[in-house]
Amino acid sequence: MSRLAAEHNAINLSQGFPDFEGHPELMKLVYGYMKKGFNQYSPMAGAIPLREAIAAKTEEEYGGIYHPDTEITVTAGATQAIFTALAAFVQEDDEVIVFEPAYDCYAPAIELCGGKTLFVPLTFPGYRIDWDQVKKLVNHRTRMIIINTPHNPSGSVMDAQDMSMLQKITSGTDILILSDEVYEHIIFDGIRHESVIRYPALAERSFVVSSFGKTYHATGWKTGYVVAPANLMAEFRKVHQFNVFAVNTPVQLGIAEFMKRKEHYRELGTFYQEKRDKFISLIRRSRFNFEPALGTYFQLLGYENMTSEKDADFAIRLTREFRIASIPVSVFYHTPQDNHMLRFCFAKKDETLEAAARILNTV
Repeated sequence: MSRLAAEHNAINLSQGFPDFEGHPELMKLVYGYMKKGFNQYSPMAGAIPLREAIAAKTEEEYGGIYHPDTEITVTAGATQAIFTALAAFVQEDDEVIVFEPAYDCYAPAIELCGGKTLFVPLTFPGYRIDWDQVKKLVNHRTRMIIINTPHNPSGSVMDAQDMSMLQKITSGTDILILSDEVYEHIIFDGIRHESVIRYPALAERSFVVSSFGKTYHATGWKTGYVVAPANLMAEFRKVHQFNVFAVNTPVQLGIAEFMKRKEHYRELGTFYQEKRDKFISLIRRSRFNFEPALGTYFQLLGYENMTSEKDADFAIRLTREFRIASIPVSVFYHTPQDNHMLRFCFAKKDETLEAAARILNTV
């Protein structure tokens, strides 16, 4: 869709990253470490100052205690962290439960490891988990359950009851949890992010994945991290050592120092909620229907009252004829499920959102 948007000079709200720069002080810090000569390999698990900063933040924000030496690893983005956790534990014929619509790296990574993906559709509308259906799928071959909250592409958020159900289902089993929490700070309307770290019985069996790219508006730096108990992290690092080894050193050191500015990530929800509210306010007179996203920087828009076209066809036509690009939600299902929904990214400058709204109001 980004390629099609470029071909037609369309406003690109399909791309899942900001069109504005990160904090200038962070840029200055990274460049400063480059100038100081910190341009060689960092330790395999990550620069020590960054792992220490992550440990302090994780305890302060979620009450979870992770040792920087043995339980925190810096990764080349969240997708690498997800792949590495799967590769470390999923073997042939193991089953992994995935909720869909789902971020598109989960199932391919499972298949590459020889595992089998069991898909559980989120209820529509609302995109909630049907835990009764999950219970029916759990068996002796279930190796892992992947959760994603706040959720891409729907913008839904798991709550404390969801965590309670997940804890009950996995209690007394060897099932691992891979918790994709890359939008942990992009959550709205006073909702608390229910990280699995807050729940000791879940944390002891979980890999929790985070993204500096999402938090600091720098997705191109491809820097994230994963926390997990030492016994799980030891296996994770056996794979990490040979598929990445080490991550960009000056970026790690710059982020470690910038993390002292706690107000940045603590104010991120407010920052993006203002953008969400601006976007949906601008399109209220359009023919699209929607429920405001509860998290992430994506907003789903429904068009079932506008046309009977498949979402992929409609998204292409919007790009070509109206010059605005989105993502059809059906592509986030293993077998396309078309609920006439399109995903739009609102992590954009105000002028971009205003120009996009002018178009959407004419469709």
